[in-house]
Amino acid sequence: MSTNERKSVLVVDDDFDVRDTLSDVLADEGYVVTTASDGFEALETLRNGLNPALILLDWMMPRCDGARFRELQRADPAIAHIPVLLLTADARLPVHDGALGVQGCLIKPVSLGRLLGAVAPYLT
Repeated sequence: MSTNERKSVLVVDDDFDVRDTLSDVLADEGYVVTTASDGFEALETLRNGLNPALILLDWMMPRCDGARFRELQRADPAIAHIPVLLLTADARLPVHDGALGVQGCLIKPVSLGRLLGAVAPYLT
């Protein structure tokens, strides 16, 4: 895996302000950041060749939410291996981490320290 692939992250969130803030924070840490506004846009980006080391995925989005994205991602062998951290305001969601096949769940609003600590193992 090249340095750019190891240090790249795909941020998927329908809220522009959240995407923009996460992108700025992660870019300031030296990561290469690509953004998508929903699961369908993320899938298109991935299927067009993006191979990030990590996906930060919002759970509640219109058109293609986190659950649908995970279903489609897991069914596609070319992208199924990419680890996913969920972002959600639903504090009840973490109990489902195992069933969703994700590496973890960050509850919004997430602190800078918690965010960077959660992504670091995948992006170093």
